[in-house]
Amino acid sequence: FHRGYYIRARAVDHCVQDFLLKTQSHPRTQILSLGAGFDSLYFRLKDMGLLHHTVVYEVDFPNVACQKATLIKRIKELSALVGDIGGEGLGVITFSGEDYKLLGLDLSELSELERALEEAGMDNEIPTLFIAEVVLTYMENSRSDALIQWAAEHFSQACFLLYEQMHPEDPFGCVMQQHFSQLNSALHSLAQYPDCEAQQRRFFEKGWTECSVMDMNEFFTRCTPEDEQQRVQALEPFDEYEEWHLKCSHYFVLTASKGMESPWTPLLSNMTVPHCDGPVRMAGSITAVECATHSEISGLRRYGHHSVLIKPNVILTTGGFGEEDGQHCRMRNFHVLIKHAGYWKAGCVKKENPDTRWDERLYHTVSCLSSSLALVVGGRTSPSSAGLGMLWLKFPETSNASDPGDITVELVSLQPPAEPAALRWRHSTTEVIFKGEKYLFLYGGRSAMEPVLGDWYFLHTQELSCTVIPVEGPVPESRHSHSACSWKGGVLIAGGLGAVEQPLGSVFFLRELEHGFQWQTVETHPPLIPRYSHTAHVHDGKLLLVGGVWFHSSSVPGITVIDLMTGLCLDYAINVEHLEWPLMLHNHSSVFLPNEKELLLIGGGGNCFSFGTHLNPEPVSLSLSNILTSH
Repeated sequence: FHRGYYIRARAVDHCVQDFLLKTQSHPRTQILSLGAGFDSLYFRLKDMGLLHHTVVYEVDFPNVACQKATLIKRIKELSALVGDIGGEGLGVITFSGEDYKLLGLDLSELSELERALEEAGMDNEIPTLFIAEVVLTYMENSRSDALIQWAAEHFSQACFLLYEQMHPEDPFGCVMQQHFSQLNSALHSLAQYPDCEAQQRRFFEKGWTECSVMDMNEFFTRCTPEDEQQRVQALEPFDEYEEWHLKCSHYFVLTASKGMESPWTPLLSNMTVPHCDGPVRMAGSITAVECATHSEISGLRRYGHHSVLIKPNVILTTGGFGEEDGQHCRMRNFHVLIKHAGYWKAGCVKKENPDTRWDERLYHTVSCLSSSLALVVGGRTSPSSAGLGMLWLKFPETSNASDPGDITVELVSLQPPAEPAALRWRHSTTEVIFKGEKYLFLYGGRSAMEPVLGDWYFLHTQELSCTVIPVEGPVPESRHSHSACSWKGGVLIAGGLGAVEQPLGSVFFLRELEHGFQWQTVETHPPLIPRYSHTAHVHDGKLLLVGGVWFHSSSVPGITVIDLMTGLCLDYAINVEHLEWPLMLHNHSSVFLPNEKELLLIGGGGNCFSFGTHLNPEPVSLSLSNILTSH
């Protein structure tokens, strides 16, 4: 929430101050804030000494304008800044200061708006900035279009600043739309103007000659100075990268102008940060179907958890944040999915020693070391607390379980020599083989002290001690929320979120040599679209990347298949027409069943800004046989 509202205010301030700077040689300028609500923009600009020759007009419904006028009069700091010169009660003018006019009327009544602004002293021959900050979308399109056109036609030197929602059809967009529908304030612009390109066309068609538009990920990356980005990123403990980037990909800032002495381009930046433009080319699609699960529990509605195949057709899911006993909380119970007679059964797992601390962790890893033993590494409770250490999970040897109630898990606390290495989360632990011995390769992640880590450890699976094994080659840049898969005795690392909270598109193979390991870059063509918070599997020389978050706001990641022999990289969309709910593929887990070529997606989702929390309600099955045989 804090970052989401910060970036909105930052974008508006950036563009307004750019307008004031570019027009400072003019003897008079003006700003018209449409649907201004209780915005404090005028008072901030005035306090900063930026309104030397600028008059600010604000328009909103009469009841809002009256309430705001009352507030200003009541607060002496505000009334001192505005310098009240009377004029209230003159028609629609609810407050009048020397350089501040507050008008109460309906924006959609254009003739009334024009008459009231003229009465308040607005001049349509001087440079004028129109601000519409999440306002026009609440109006019928015909009325908001007419307003945009009226501003272009009636003012000889005009600039327009628009901040609004977009991308209504993807999973986050569906949750966003549903939220506003439930509030009985539908977002009208979205159907006709769903993306940046449509909004830009809209302004050109309505008489504006220059128009730039970008989503808020691009604005933060390209129009916010690096030191300011770092200041914001360090303000408070933060671990909601997915939610932040998804929120930013569903809002845009647009600037348009006409008749200005020189084009108004506050969104042009000198920063050469690459950004994803244009649609993603899809090689095909894979249909998602809801798993036939027979269960009465909601325990698989969660995110930040980990799922692992502990026996054939038995999947254990631990940790994360989700829904338990009708409440949203960090998950205490373990859950299993068991495939029996063609369908999946879900249920809770009995803990043999419930007193052993699980610590209700998120973003941990679970590695199966045998059919009866798994190792939990790291994870966190709060992002401001230190990471958690290691735990053994022990299961009975029997493998003929057909009912969730048959599975029991024993938790064993341990403080191995390698414990300090485990105090992290959003990392990976992957089995590698060196000189015939098994090791767990612990890589990357983040900690309470370090927002991103690039170190690694080899944990000997018997003693759980760190073994020094030489590693040569180009070291990958630090990352968390990446994927890691065992392959040919080494490990494949793909994607992740890097040091400046930017998704990475690199793929590395840590390959076994006679005397140690070597990092090798895996070249992909076309280049892999940078992403993080995805899952991954290797099958028959192909690396499968599942879901995640990327900055291509025109689509969401589906399945990417990388041929490890040729480097060919193909993206496949996930067809969700058989699902009755949005499928959010970040912070999920996935299990690949190689014999059936079936991919099971478990959990996923998260907070959707102020629109509510969405957790995928059921596991989802994808059959990959077509793409794995045809690739």
